[in-house]
Amino acid sequence: MAVLSDEQVDAALPALTGWTRAEGVLRRSIKFPSFMAGIDAVRRVAEHAEAKNHHPDIDIRWRTVTFSLVTHSAGGITENDIAMARDINEMLGT
Repeated sequence: MAVLSDEQVDAALPALTGWTRAEGVLRRSIKFPSFMAGIDAVRRVAEHAEAKNHHPDIDIRWRTVTFSLVTHSAGGITENDIAMARDINEMLGT
């Protein structure tokens, strides 16, 4: 899978509510109403990621979960990352 150009990533970002590009990855932090709500969201994303064989980096800080997407094997952001960001937004209703 080819790494997207900066222009391609910039063009995709307006449709990806809450996502930004920082340090070469797509990143989104979401604050949940409780720790367990955040853990449930992580579980749902993890199950989807496993099915797609495309796994985000996930950081959990109490009620705030940060998802980071980059295709490590390609060395940058690919269409798989854009699609996973879209999927995460749909799954979490955000």
